[in-house]
Amino acid sequence: MSEQRVCVSDFEKEARKVLPKAVYDYYRSGADEQKTLGDNVAAFNRWYLVPRVLRDVSSVDLSVSVLGQRLSMPLCVAATAMQRMAHPEGETATARACRAVGTGMMLSSWATSTIEEVMSAMTASPHAGGVLWLQLYIYKDRELTLSLVRRAEEAGYKAIFVTVDTPYLGRRWDDMRNRFKLPPHLSMSNFSTASLAFSEGNYGNDSGLAVYVAKAIDPTLCWEDISWLKKHTHLPVIVKGVLNGEDAVQAVNHGVSGILVSNHGARQLDGVPATLDVLEEVVQAVQGRCDVYLDGGVRRGTDVLKALALGAKAVFIGRPVLWGLACQVKNHTLIRLSQEGVRDSPSHPHSY
Repeated sequence: MSEQRVCVSDFEKEARKVLPKAVYDYYRSGADEQKTLGDNVAAFNRWYLVPRVLRDVSSVDLSVSVLGQRLSMPLCVAATAMQRMAHPEGETATARACRAVGTGMMLSSWATSTIEEVMSAMTASPHAGGVLWLQLYIYKDRELTLSLVRRAEEAGYKAIFVTVDTPYLGRRWDDMRNRFKLPPHLSMSNFSTASLAFSEGNYGNDSGLAVYVAKAIDPTLCWEDISWLKKHTHLPVIVKGVLNGEDAVQAVNHGVSGILVSNHGARQLDGVPATLDVLEEVVQAVQGRCDVYLDGGVRRGTDVLKALALGAKAVFIGRPVLWGLACQVKNHTLIRLSQEGVRDSPSHPHSY
């Protein structure tokens, strides 16, 4: 009889047993010495809750409006890449879960399911209650970038979360040691060419993803590009990766609809502050002119409450979802078959 899982760390322990080492390391690791990775979680322990008693909590409404969409709770799913490494259904399974509980999911540009497949999974039920947003990297090929935006608009996504903290990929030592790349049967399904789909390539002795980012992602990104993106979409634009009040003011001045306080799960630059430690500064800087969200280190319901108390409208979780996906694979045989492509669902890359 398997041991009962009661918290996120229990799911992570089981996921570590199931996932191939390179996949687990990719999902789990942060940049360099991973000090910020630990601090994201530890920051929540530096804040205490002062309970009030005798308040009649027999009826509780956790619903919240995020970017004009009503959600059942202020807890949403963050963009995490390549989810089919964790489970054969990957992002489509995550979408169905979000639909079932009525919350929002941010789909990674680097998903192993297409924009359209994930929307189909989200809306398959007549009782659909979830919302989809697209996380966007700005590619050197701007027409390619806009093609992703157009597909998201046509499919019914409700916002664009543009990542602004990745001009280059962080130094993730485990990925470098493992020479990380996608299993051969998978690809970044929203791209039609092998090089952009991260399905083929000679990456040498480095992390394959670091080589990919250096070749494909635009390091010249600046604030004017936020204005450029806003001109090309009717969807709300949220900047993902702000860690200080000055950048928050810049974001508001450039007309964003929201700010996601994020250090990319501590995967970009080690030594930056934990997201919870800068949340209040960002909230005060924007003075209510846009919504502020948070990700990084959220592991418990009380973590969500602390972030809300410090001014976040909603919070996002990433790694816990990956551990949950991996734990749905009941035995090592199934995950091995998935990695070999035997049980993988088909993808439908698009041409540009």
